Amino acid sequence: MTTYIDLQIASDSENLPSEETLTQWAGAAIGTARDETEISIRIVDAEEGAELNQTWRNKQGPTNVLSFPSDLPEELGLPLIGDLVICAPVVEREAREQQKTLEAHWAHMVVHGTLHLLGYDHIEDAEALEMEALETQVLTGLGYPAPYAMDELSPETT
Repeated sequence: MTTYIDLQIASDSENLPSEETLTQWAGAAIGTARDETEISIRIVDAEEGAELNQTWRNKQGPTNVLSFPSDLPEELGLPLIGDLVICAPVVEREAREQQKTLEAHWAHMVVHGTLHLLGYDHIEDAEALEMEALETQVLTGLGYPAPYAMDELSPETT
């Protein structure tokens, strides 16, 4: 299984994961489901994050990760599964607020967003439990702590 990342950095943050690390995290979320996969990841600052969140979700302010699954016809056989937009300042703020390491929270956002690209969601409680269990499995498999407290429901991400 090979995962390719098309990385675009539109952020002034100095605390960004490397392309290699982003690829590792996304690949872990994909697992062995596909032979070859491509994902575009755009890392943005708050202004662009807020603009995209307003445009695509009709919500004010930036969010941590936006997922845009590919709508290419399957018969084309292209490996692109979609695009992730990750807002660096939001990830940094959330890591501090949740008392998580920045690296662990970045890993969580990449895994969470990639699972959305694969069709997972957390709108209904049963879907949220399934997605959160998979996120926990992937992240602990990568050596990070479980991302959710036992009494916590899904985060406000897409």
